[in-house]
Amino acid sequence: MTGGRGDAEATRAGRFLDTAAGAAAVVLALTLVRLAVAGYAPLTEDEAYYRLWALNPAFGYLDHPPMVAWWMAGGLAVAGDTALGVRLVSVLSVMVGSLALWRSALIVAADERTAARAVTWFNATLLVCIGSVIATPDQPATLFWGLALWAVLEKVRSGDGRWWLAVGLFAGLGLQSKYSMLFLGAGLVLWLVVSPERRRWILDPRLWAGGLLAVLLFSPVIAWNAAHEWASFEKQFGRAAATEWTLAYLPELLGGQIGLIGPLMVPFFVAGLWLAGRRRRTAAGGVAAPAGVGEAGRSLLVLSSIPFALYLLVHALHDRVQANWPAPLYPALALLAADAAARTGDLPGRSGRVLSALRAWVAPVGVATGLAAFLLLMHPSGFGLAGLDPARRYRGWDALAVEIEAKRLEAGAVWIATGAYGPTAMLSWELKDVPVVQLDERLRYAAAPAPPADLLARPGLLVLRDGAGETERLTARFRFAEPLGTVARRADNATAARYALFRVSDPVGDPLAP
Repeated sequence: MTGGRGDAEATRAGRFLDTAAGAAAVVLALTLVRLAVAGYAPLTEDEAYYRLWALNPAFGYLDHPPMVAWWMAGGLAVAGDTALGVRLVSVLSVMVGSLALWRSALIVAADERTAARAVTWFNATLLVCIGSVIATPDQPATLFWGLALWAVLEKVRSGDGRWWLAVGLFAGLGLQSKYSMLFLGAGLVLWLVVSPERRRWILDPRLWAGGLLAVLLFSPVIAWNAAHEWASFEKQFGRAAATEWTLAYLPELLGGQIGLIGPLMVPFFVAGLWLAGRRRRTAAGGVAAPAGVGEAGRSLLVLSSIPFALYLLVHALHDRVQANWPAPLYPALALLAADAAARTGDLPGRSGRVLSALRAWVAPVGVATGLAAFLLLMHPSGFGLAGLDPARRYRGWDALAVEIEAKRLEAGAVWIATGAYGPTAMLSWELKDVPVVQLDERLRYAAAPAPPADLLARPGLLVLRDGAGETERLTARFRFAEPLGTVARRADNATAARYALFRVSDPVGDPLAP
């Protein structure tokens, strides 16, 4: 009896989430939750590092194109130099992306329930639900990837070639976000050339104008690289080169993505891929295409994703793929899964009946999992699950900064020196009134004003990760380097890292020299 009532309640909840009102309610509620968590959760080292970019906006940086810094600069202008300011635009971008996904699904499936389900399922994936709180270049890349797909679908629906200009606009902004946007360009070319009808579109000058617009928008990043010995291109594109091959990282990639998509949603995505391929073959055999833009829309979702998906798989054969890297593929993934959920009757054997029974559970389970992750993020010890804290590796910087500041004052140091970008970023975040300078990798801070020589000539406190192997190299840049012991960064009553402290003075030449 109880199980039956629970199933019925889950079914009713699932049906509500498959309506426009339900999808809007989910997006709005999750946005409010994300904003609350964004202002509370500790910054990651990368977020604090991108914040330094945002304080000095430029057209390029060593690690990535500049969009994440521009977004942060906008958030800081609105919400101040706070955690919420750092994350504000990234969180709100999911709302815009959800709206674009709604319209894309409506074009592809010509069904409002499928459109609502695509939006709800997109937000219910763990990567989007909780990952969107962490501001990285993947949020703007995901938004502009989804917007570019929407613009292509509008072109297919209307036949108006002017939409290619919108595609170029969003592709160019995406390239300002992350270099992986190049894979979308390769996917669009693949989608165009596999169809004789679409191959004729290549002759449309508006398509080439859109491509030119994308290149023009990307040109400041190219110019920045040219002025800095192609450092960013070399750093990022160098990752594609393999020195040795291994299967060690592939299970991590596949298993991790199953968890981040949601185990209940994965079968629908697989079914969506199968149905898209089946419909493509059916349409080629002369049978009328499905509702919406049919074969063209569904093949766009699949073919535009193939180059990036293949790259991630190949990368996993020689190095780790970070969990957030596949994020730009999630809008197409959610749309394909929602499309399959509406067409379970087209699936062979018992698979259609099984997925029909699972359909109503996908969104409630996904959203509940995301909310549980938020609670764990906000108060891990309160649930006795401190060891599972997703932010454990980033906690403890506030207390550590207080201890380091006390050591600095005690030593009479006027600035802090570091040997890595993580401590530089986090101590700059926690000690906003104290100059914090990374001694090496100065290209990371090319957009920032150089520290004044008279500051570096005064006593400083050198903070080095214990055991990192950089002590002798960096202390040698000063004639005097007095050890002051070590301090520990603790998280959940455990030591996360130890740092050696030195009072340094009288630099030998330029302490920031390579």
